[in-house]
Amino acid sequence: MFTFKNFNIADWFSFYRIFAAPFLLFFILFDAQLIFTLFLLISYLTDAIDGYLARKMNITSARGSQLDSFGDQITLIIGLIGLFYFEADFIQKNLILIVVAFTPYLLQMSIAYLKYGKATAFHTYLAKLSAVLQSVFILWALFFSPEYSLFYSMIVIGLLETFEEIILIFMYDNWASDVKGIYWALRDKRRLKKKL
Repeated sequence: MFTFKNFNIADWFSFYRIFAAPFLLFFILFDAQLIFTLFLLISYLTDAIDGYLARKMNITSARGSQLDSFGDQITLIIGLIGLFYFEADFIQKNLILIVVAFTPYLLQMSIAYLKYGKATAFHTYLAKLSAVLQSVFILWALFFSPEYSLFYSMIVIGLLETFEEIILIFMYDNWASDVKGIYWALRDKRRLKKKL
């Protein structure tokens, strides 16, 4: 039976990002760029806090990892919608590169849903670095203006992270969370599928 008592403080930070999404869309709808960007910053900060709290308080769980990943995906999508709306000229100039960079991510999500029935929650080091670069680029673009060095860095790291996630999906027969990267996956005898 579903009850809110089963959720811990780290889960609630993830819930914040999910609950904030409609309000962020509302701010876009009413062209409130500064308010949107400030609340988006809060969402990004909760992403940094929830994982730290879960590890520090020893309350990590598969459910928490999945909830965190879902909150991350929602926040990324909302951030991109805001960027597309408020920085339409920049998006139009760089649309081909954005589509090329985003296509492998859609492929990775499709493979994950076909194999596991849900999104991955590997939380690799590359995924964390990619999330930081995405949030810094989006916030910088919305507070100031798009910075191409951040943009290209975000694209490169995002592609590397996506390809790593695809490889990890093929390495794990069963859904797994909190895998630091391919090197650590190869050492994960307990969860890694047996190779012939």
